[in-house]
Amino acid sequence: MVNEWKLREDICRIGRRLWEKGYVAANDGNISVRAGKGRFLCTPTLVSKGFMKPADIALVDDRGEQLAGDKPRTSEILLHLEIYHELPEINAVVHAHPPHATAFAIAGMQLPNCILPEVEIFIGQVPIAEYDTPGSQDFARTILPHLRNKANTILLANHGAVCCDKTLEQAYFHMETLDQYCRILLLAREVGKVRQLPESKMRELLEIKAGLGLGDPRMACEGEACTLCGSDEFLRGFSERAIPQHTAGADGHGRGYGIEGKESEAGRPQPAPTPASAAGGAAANLRPAGLGSSSKTVQQRTMADEVERLTQLITDRIVETLSKG
Repeated sequence: MVNEWKLREDICRIGRRLWEKGYVAANDGNISVRAGKGRFLCTPTLVSKGFMKPADIALVDDRGEQLAGDKPRTSEILLHLEIYHELPEINAVVHAHPPHATAFAIAGMQLPNCILPEVEIFIGQVPIAEYDTPGSQDFARTILPHLRNKANTILLANHGAVCCDKTLEQAYFHMETLDQYCRILLLAREVGKVRQLPESKMRELLEIKAGLGLGDPRMACEGEACTLCGSDEFLRGFSERAIPQHTAGADGHGRGYGIEGKESEAGRPQPAPTPASAAGGAAANLRPAGLGSSSKTVQQRTMADEVERLTQLITDRIVETLSKG
Protein backbone atom coordinates (compact mmCIF):
# COMPACT_ATOMS: atom_id res chain seq x y z
CA MET A 1 0.00 0.00 0.00
CA VAL A 2 1.26 3.49 -0.91
CA ASN A 3 2.30 5.63 2.04
CA GLU A 4 1.11 9.02 0.79
CA TRP A 5 2.47 10.93 3.78
CA LYS A 6 5.95 9.51 3.15
CA LEU A 7 5.68 10.56 -0.51
CA ARG A 8 4.67 14.06 0.57
CA GLU A 9 7.74 14.26 2.80
CA ASP A 10 9.93 13.04 -0.08
CA ILE A 11 8.56 15.76 -2.38
CA CYS A 12 9.33 18.42 0.24
CA ARG A 13 12.85 17.03 0.70
CA ILE A 14 13.59 17.10 -3.04
CA GLY A 15 12.02 20.56 -3.35
CA ARG A 16 14.40 21.78 -0.66
CA ARG A 17 17.36 20.33 -2.57
CA LEU A 18 16.29 22.05 -5.79
CA TRP A 19 16.00 25.37 -3.97
CA GLU A 20 19.33 25.00 -2.14
CA LYS A 21 21.10 24.14 -5.40
CA GLY A 22 19.69 27.23 -7.10
CA TYR A 23 17.72 25.20 -9.64
CA VAL A 24 14.52 27.06 -8.73
CA ALA A 25 13.92 30.66 -7.63
CA ALA A 26 10.84 32.15 -5.99
CA ASN A 27 7.92 29.88 -7.00
CA ASP A 28 9.68 28.17 -9.93
CA GLY A 29 9.50 24.48 -10.72
CA ASN A 30 7.25 21.58 -9.81
CA ILE A 31 7.51 17.96 -8.66
CA SER A 32 5.14 15.01 -8.84
CA VAL A 33 5.05 11.31 -7.92
CA ARG A 34 2.72 8.46 -8.77
CA ALA A 35 0.58 7.60 -5.72
CA GLY A 36 -1.42 4.67 -7.02
CA LYS A 37 -3.60 3.96 -10.04
CA GLY A 38 -4.74 7.24 -11.55
CA ARG A 39 -3.53 9.22 -8.53
CA PHE A 40 -0.60 11.63 -8.37
CA LEU A 41 0.84 13.86 -5.67
CA CYS A 42 2.24 17.18 -6.88
CA THR A 43 3.61 20.46 -5.58
CA PRO A 44 1.24 23.41 -5.13
CA THR A 45 1.35 26.53 -7.24
CA LEU A 46 2.82 29.83 -5.99
CA VAL A 47 4.82 28.19 -3.21
CA SER A 48 8.62 28.15 -2.94
CA LYS A 49 9.95 24.63 -3.35
CA GLY A 50 12.41 25.32 -0.55
CA PHE A 51 9.75 25.90 2.10
CA MET A 52 6.99 23.37 1.44
CA LYS A 53 5.28 21.31 4.13
CA PRO A 54 3.76 17.84 3.57
CA ALA A 55 0.27 19.29 4.04
CA ASP A 56 0.90 21.68 1.11
CA ILE A 57 1.15 18.83 -1.41
CA ALA A 58 -1.88 18.37 -3.69
CA LEU A 59 -3.47 15.12 -4.87
CA VAL A 60 -4.77 14.97 -8.47
CA ASP A 61 -6.30 12.37 -10.77
CA ASP A 62 -5.02 11.35 -14.21
CA ARG A 63 -6.81 14.31 -15.84
CA GLY A 64 -5.26 16.86 -13.50
CA GLU A 65 -8.39 17.40 -11.42
CA GLN A 66 -7.53 18.13 -7.79
CA LEU A 67 -8.81 15.55 -5.30
CA ALA A 68 -7.26 16.84 -2.10
CA GLY A 69 -4.93 19.49 -0.69
CA ASP A 70 -5.30 22.88 0.95
CA LYS A 71 -3.38 24.68 -1.80
CA PRO A 72 -4.09 24.63 -5.58
CA ARG A 73 -2.01 22.13 -7.56
CA THR A 74 0.79 23.24 -9.88
CA SER A 75 -0.35 24.92 -13.09
CA GLU A 76 2.00 22.67 -15.09
CA ILE A 77 0.55 19.31 -13.99
CA LEU A 78 -0.38 18.53 -17.61
CA LEU A 79 3.32 18.30 -18.48
CA HIS A 80 3.77 15.67 -15.76
CA LEU A 81 0.67 13.71 -16.78
CA GLU A 82 1.86 13.57 -20.39
CA ILE A 83 4.96 11.75 -19.14
CA TYR A 84 3.01 9.33 -16.93
CA HIS A 85 0.58 8.50 -19.73
CA GLU A 86 3.31 7.93 -22.31
CA LEU A 87 5.74 6.05 -20.03
CA PRO A 88 3.84 3.83 -17.54
CA GLU A 89 7.10 2.75 -15.88
CA ILE A 90 7.81 6.31 -14.73
CA ASN A 91 6.89 7.13 -11.12
CA ALA A 92 8.33 10.61 -10.61
CA VAL A 93 8.83 13.86 -12.54
CA VAL A 94 10.94 16.90 -11.64
CA HIS A 95 10.72 20.21 -13.52
CA ALA A 96 13.10 23.07 -12.70
CA HIS A 97 15.09 25.95 -14.18
CA PRO A 98 18.74 25.03 -13.48
CA PRO A 99 20.78 28.02 -14.71
CA HIS A 100 23.44 26.34 -16.86
CA ALA A 101 21.02 23.91 -18.50
CA THR A 102 18.43 26.64 -19.02
CA ALA A 103 21.09 28.76 -20.74
CA PHE A 104 21.47 26.01 -23.34
CA ALA A 105 17.68 25.78 -23.66
CA ILE A 106 17.40 29.53 -24.26
CA ALA A 107 20.23 29.48 -26.79
CA GLY A 108 18.65 26.51 -28.58
CA MET A 109 22.05 24.82 -28.31
CA GLN A 110 22.04 21.02 -28.50
CA LEU A 111 24.26 19.37 -25.91
CA PRO A 112 27.12 17.34 -27.36
CA ASN A 113 27.60 13.72 -26.31
CA CYS A 114 30.57 11.35 -26.01
CA ILE A 115 32.20 13.50 -23.32
CA LEU A 116 31.37 12.40 -19.76
CA PRO A 117 30.78 8.68 -19.00
CA GLU A 118 28.23 9.34 -16.22
CA VAL A 119 26.10 11.47 -18.53
CA GLU A 120 26.14 8.83 -21.26
CA ILE A 121 25.15 6.00 -18.92
CA PHE A 122 22.46 7.67 -16.83
CA ILE A 123 21.04 10.29 -19.19
CA GLY A 124 22.16 9.89 -22.80
CA GLN A 125 21.17 12.37 -25.47
CA VAL A 126 19.23 15.42 -24.26
CA PRO A 127 16.72 16.81 -26.78
CA ILE A 128 15.23 20.31 -26.77
CA ALA A 129 11.43 20.50 -26.87
CA GLU A 130 9.86 23.36 -28.80
CA TYR A 131 8.57 26.34 -26.86
CA ASP A 132 4.91 26.77 -25.98
CA THR A 133 3.04 28.67 -23.28
CA PRO A 134 3.68 27.00 -19.90
CA GLY A 135 0.66 25.30 -18.34
CA SER A 136 -1.18 24.66 -21.60
CA GLN A 137 -1.95 21.29 -23.16
CA ASP A 138 0.07 22.33 -26.21
CA PHE A 139 3.02 22.95 -23.91
CA ALA A 140 2.66 19.48 -22.42
CA ARG A 141 2.59 17.89 -25.88
CA THR A 142 5.91 19.47 -26.93
CA ILE A 143 7.79 16.69 -25.13
CA LEU A 144 5.85 13.79 -26.71
CA PRO A 145 8.28 13.06 -29.60
CA HIS A 146 11.15 12.88 -27.14
CA LEU A 147 9.29 10.66 -24.67
CA ARG A 148 8.65 8.22 -27.52
CA ASN A 149 12.39 8.17 -28.02
CA LYS A 150 12.74 7.18 -24.34
CA ALA A 151 14.41 10.42 -23.20
CA ASN A 152 14.48 10.79 -19.41
CA THR A 153 15.87 14.34 -19.52
CA ILE A 154 14.52 17.06 -21.82
CA LEU A 155 15.41 20.73 -22.20
CA LEU A 156 12.39 23.01 -22.64
CA ALA A 157 13.14 25.84 -25.06
CA ASN A 158 13.23 29.27 -23.35
CA HIS A 159 12.01 27.67 -20.15
CA GLY A 160 14.03 25.04 -18.26
CA ALA A 161 14.28 21.26 -18.03
CA VAL A 162 12.19 18.26 -17.07
CA CYS A 163 13.50 14.90 -15.82
CA CYS A 164 11.73 11.66 -14.99
CA ASP A 165 12.49 8.17 -13.70
CA LYS A 166 11.21 5.27 -11.62
CA THR A 167 12.04 7.01 -8.33
CA LEU A 168 11.88 10.62 -7.23
CA GLU A 169 15.50 10.67 -6.14
CA GLN A 170 16.68 9.35 -9.51
CA ALA A 171 14.63 11.97 -11.37
CA TYR A 172 16.27 14.62 -9.20
CA PHE A 173 19.72 13.14 -9.84
CA HIS A 174 19.15 13.57 -13.58
CA MET A 175 18.46 17.27 -13.02
CA GLU A 176 21.61 17.63 -10.93
CA THR A 177 23.72 15.74 -13.47
CA LEU A 178 22.29 17.80 -16.33
CA ASP A 179 23.17 21.18 -14.85
CA GLN A 180 26.59 20.00 -13.72
CA TYR A 181 27.27 18.71 -17.24
CA CYS A 182 26.24 22.01 -18.83
CA ARG A 183 28.47 23.90 -16.40
CA ILE A 184 31.43 21.64 -17.15
CA LEU A 185 30.92 22.09 -20.91
CA LEU A 186 31.00 25.87 -20.57
CA LEU A 187 34.10 25.76 -18.37
CA ALA A 188 35.89 23.32 -20.68
CA ARG A 189 35.28 25.55 -23.67
CA GLU A 190 36.81 28.48 -21.79
CA VAL A 191 39.90 26.43 -20.95
CA GLY A 192 40.42 25.07 -24.44
CA LYS A 193 39.14 22.52 -26.93
CA VAL A 194 36.35 20.17 -25.80
CA ARG A 195 37.50 16.65 -26.63
CA GLN A 196 35.09 13.79 -27.31
CA LEU A 197 35.53 10.11 -26.57
CA PRO A 198 36.37 7.88 -29.56
CA GLU A 199 33.51 5.80 -30.95
CA SER A 200 35.03 2.54 -29.64
CA LYS A 201 35.00 3.85 -26.07
CA MET A 202 31.52 5.25 -26.52
CA ARG A 203 30.24 1.81 -27.55
CA GLU A 204 31.84 0.34 -24.42
CA LEU A 205 29.81 2.78 -22.33
CA LEU A 206 26.63 1.76 -24.15
CA GLU A 207 27.40 -1.87 -23.32
CA ILE A 208 27.75 -0.95 -19.64
CA LYS A 209 24.45 0.91 -19.89
CA ALA A 210 22.73 -2.13 -21.39
CA GLY A 211 24.18 -4.30 -18.61
CA LEU A 212 22.51 -2.02 -16.06
CA GLY A 213 19.18 -2.52 -17.79
CA LEU A 214 19.07 1.05 -19.09
CA GLY A 215 17.82 1.69 -22.61
CA ASP A 216 19.32 3.99 -25.23
CA PRO A 217 18.26 4.39 -28.89
CA ARG A 218 21.94 4.56 -29.85
CA MET A 219 22.42 0.90 -28.95
CA ALA A 220 20.84 -0.04 -32.27
CA CYS A 221 22.71 2.69 -34.15
CA GLU A 222 24.78 1.42 -37.08
CA GLY A 223 26.04 2.62 -40.45
CA GLU A 224 27.00 6.03 -41.79
CA ALA A 225 23.79 7.62 -40.53
CA CYS A 226 24.69 6.66 -36.96
CA THR A 227 25.36 9.68 -34.73
CA LEU A 228 26.50 8.36 -31.37
CA CYS A 229 27.78 11.76 -30.29
CA GLY A 230 24.79 13.87 -31.29
CA SER A 231 25.09 17.47 -32.44
CA ASP A 232 28.52 19.09 -32.76
CA GLU A 233 27.11 22.64 -32.80
CA PHE A 234 28.56 23.51 -29.39
CA LEU A 235 31.97 22.10 -30.35
CA ARG A 236 32.04 23.99 -33.65
CA GLY A 237 31.12 27.16 -31.83
CA PHE A 238 34.44 27.11 -30.00
CA SER A 239 36.61 27.22 -33.10
CA GLU A 240 34.40 29.09 -35.57
CA ARG A 241 32.85 31.92 -33.60
CA ALA A 242 34.81 35.12 -33.23
CA ILE A 243 36.27 35.44 -29.75
CA PRO A 244 35.72 38.89 -28.20
CA GLN A 245 38.82 40.99 -27.53
CA HIS A 246 38.95 43.66 -24.83
CA THR A 247 40.41 46.97 -25.98
CA ALA A 248 41.27 50.15 -24.11
CA GLY A 249 41.34 53.78 -25.14
CA ALA A 250 44.10 56.33 -24.51
CA ASP A 251 42.65 57.04 -21.06
CA GLY A 252 42.99 53.39 -20.09
CA HIS A 253 39.24 52.76 -19.89
CA GLY A 254 37.67 49.84 -21.71
CA ARG A 255 35.82 50.43 -24.97
CA GLY A 256 33.72 47.27 -24.81
CA TYR A 257 34.32 43.96 -26.51
CA GLY A 258 34.88 43.59 -30.20
CA ILE A 259 37.24 42.20 -32.80
CA GLU A 260 40.19 44.41 -33.65
CA GLY A 261 39.36 46.81 -36.47
CA LYS A 262 35.70 45.70 -36.56
CA GLU A 263 32.50 47.06 -35.12
CA SER A 264 32.03 46.50 -31.38
CA GLU A 265 28.75 45.79 -29.63
CA ALA A 266 28.47 49.51 -28.93
CA GLY A 267 28.70 50.20 -32.66
CA ARG A 268 32.21 51.67 -32.50
CA PRO A 269 35.29 50.43 -34.39
CA GLN A 270 37.92 48.96 -32.11
CA PRO A 271 41.34 50.65 -32.23
CA ALA A 272 44.33 48.56 -33.22
CA PRO A 273 46.97 48.08 -30.49
CA THR A 274 49.51 50.89 -30.31
CA PRO A 275 53.29 50.29 -30.22
CA ALA A 276 53.27 51.39 -26.57
CA SER A 277 51.13 48.39 -25.67
CA ALA A 278 53.25 45.86 -27.54
CA ALA A 279 55.34 44.70 -24.56
CA GLY A 280 53.66 41.83 -22.74
CA GLY A 281 54.49 40.99 -19.13
CA ALA A 282 55.31 37.58 -17.76
CA ALA A 283 51.87 37.30 -16.20
CA ALA A 284 50.24 37.74 -19.58
CA ASN A 285 52.11 34.75 -20.95
CA LEU A 286 50.43 32.52 -18.39
CA ARG A 287 47.03 32.94 -20.03
CA PRO A 288 46.17 29.98 -22.33
CA ALA A 289 46.12 30.93 -26.00
CA GLY A 290 42.81 29.09 -26.39
CA LEU A 291 41.03 31.82 -24.45
CA GLY A 292 41.50 34.23 -27.32
CA SER A 293 43.39 36.98 -25.45
CA SER A 294 46.82 38.26 -26.51
CA SER A 295 49.57 39.29 -24.08
CA LYS A 296 48.93 42.91 -25.14
CA THR A 297 45.30 42.64 -24.15
CA VAL A 298 46.12 41.10 -20.78
CA GLN A 299 48.70 43.81 -20.07
CA GLN A 300 46.13 46.50 -20.81
CA ARG A 301 43.67 44.85 -18.42
CA THR A 302 46.32 44.47 -15.72
CA MET A 303 47.35 48.13 -15.97
CA ALA A 304 43.75 49.32 -15.82
CA ASP A 305 43.07 47.12 -12.78
CA GLU A 306 46.19 48.46 -11.03
CA VAL A 307 45.19 52.09 -11.66
CA GLU A 308 41.71 51.38 -10.31
CA ARG A 309 43.17 49.69 -7.21
CA LEU A 310 45.52 52.61 -6.47
CA THR A 311 42.75 55.14 -6.98
CA GLN A 312 40.55 53.30 -4.51
CA LEU A 313 43.42 53.08 -2.00
CA ILE A 314 44.06 56.84 -2.20
CA THR A 315 40.34 57.56 -1.81
CA ASP A 316 40.14 55.33 1.27
CA ARG A 317 43.10 57.12 2.87
CA ILE A 318 41.58 60.56 2.23
CA VAL A 319 38.26 59.49 3.76
CA GLU A 320 40.09 58.02 6.75
CA THR A 321 42.06 61.27 7.29
CA LEU A 322 38.95 63.44 7.04
CA SER A 323 37.07 61.27 9.52
CA LYS A 324 39.88 61.70 12.08
CA GLY A 325 39.91 65.48 11.62
